[in-house]
Amino acid sequence: MLKLSDLSPTPGSRHRRKRVGRGYSSGHGGHESGRGTKGQGSRSGVHVRPGFEGGQTPFWMRFPKRGFKNPCRVEYAIVNVGQLEAHFEPGEVVTLEGLMARGIVKDPKDGLKVLGEGELTKALTVKAKKFSRAAREKILAAGGRAEEV
Repeated sequence: MLKLSDLSPTPGSRHRRKRVGRGYSSGHGGHESGRGTKGQGSRSGVHVRPGFEGGQTPFWMRFPKRGFKNPCRVEYAIVNVGQLEAHFEPGEVVTLEGLMARGIVKDPKDGLKVLGEGELTKALTVKAKKFSRAAREKILAAGGRAEEV
């Protein structure tokens, strides 16, 4: 049976602290103390930031940058009218919050856009930021309302 008093670290997982700068017989290279000979890394108080290559043009600067990331891009959470058909009852109001509560939309992004894939037979009031033309036509044809928020 295992007892708390019998627990010990896995052999080899614990190491003694390396005591450097303690002479030639310490096993750490005498006066260099495991730092090598001369140079920036051998000095005390050295701090070289990650990616620094000694003044040589760094790796990340040596290559051309490609493309453009538009900081003003608007991305919508999308849902198709077929999904509304499957998850809502006739006469219900469809909002982004309602879709998130039912797990249909995970990330709200910059608002809701309704697309026209699938069929819609229920009269729903859909509140969204954007509608595709097909989605708007299907919602209106089913007797519902498409309201832009």
